[in-house]
Order: sequence, then C-alpha cells, then structure tokens
Amino acid sequence: MPDVYEIRRAEAGTRTWESETGEYYNALDGSYGGLWLRNGRPPQKTFGVGMAAQGDFTGSYYTRKADIPESAAWVFEGIDDTVLGDFGLSGGGAAGFELDCIDVRLGTPETTVVLASSGDHPFDHYICVPEKISDQEAQTQAYQRSQIRADLCLIPKPDGRFVFSVGSITFCGSLPHNNYNNNISRLLDNVMRRVL
Repeated sequence: MPDVYEIRRAEAGTRTWESETGEYYNALDGSYGGLWLRNGRPPQKTFGVGMAAQGDFTGSYYTRKADIPESAAWVFEGIDDTVLGDFGLSGGGAAGFELDCIDVRLGTPETTVVLASSGDHPFDHYICVPEKISDQEAQTQAYQRSQIRADLCLIPKPDGRFVFSVGSITFCGSLPHNNYNNNISRLLDNVMRRVL
C-alpha cells in the first residue's frame, strides 16, 4: 500500500493521550512509531521548522525581519507592515497554540530565510516541548524563552521552487479577518501566486 501512511504515537513528545502497550509499532511495516525527530527524520530538515513550544489557545503576532534578502522580498509584495497577524479568529493572533521554529542543530537548512518571527508569548502560558529540553541545566529558562516563538520561513530550492512554513497552528485563523483584506492573507496570496 504505497499511498498509505500509518501514524503511531509513542512515548516522546507533547501529546493528549498515551499509547497502550504494544501500540508503539506500526501494523503495516513493524517500524517504530512516534515523532519524526525520534525516528531520524526531524521536520526541520524538510520544512525548516519543528515544534518548539505549546501553550493555551492565545495568539500573538509576527515581526517582519529587517534583513530579508532581495530574493525573498516578493513574499511581502504589497505589505508595508512590520507587525503581521496581530488579529484573528484563533486566539486573536496568527502565531499561537503550537509554535514551530528553526533549529540548525536539528537540520534546518543553511539556505533557510527567516522572514518573520513571533514574540510576546507569555512564559507562564507557553512551555517548550520535552524534546527541546534534554538537559535542564544547559537548557535554562533563558534558552527555553528563546525557543517559544513561531518562525515564518522560506527554503529556496532549485528551479525557483521553495518550501514555505508558517510555524503556527493559529495562522489560518487570521486569514478571514477584515474580509480577507489583511497582511496575512496578502502574504499567503503572494506565496500561492508564486507557486501557481
């Protein structure tokens, strides 16, 4: 069944329930389930970002980076704002609930362009996921705070192709704000027009 994927939760990562004994292994091929990261396929290698933090259902905003290379400037065509997505139906902002950020240690390609990053996520409502904290002494609260963000990024590929990641679950809740007349909708429109 080449078009079928089986997903099994295992003992690692943030999760809403625990798998029962014997359910860590896939029925289709017998391989171990769980996080891509734990199975040697960190999402950062493919998408640029991977889950870093989770919090309550509140959203924040992205701040556009000042040093975006000319080759990626098209993403912001028609957008003059520095603050992006400080509105939305999902928690009130485009960056929230689950936050994914770049991590070169876990395979984010060096060619990745971070277009914007979120901030102002309250530390008492957001925590780093367990897989980001392997050593409590080395990964201090300052380190953890630095990981509580969503990175909006672009990974250039050959022939004008690219991977685009928003790093947030609540991103889509900002699209319909103001009848789709907003900087998040325009940004996504620019990306989709480039793809098409």
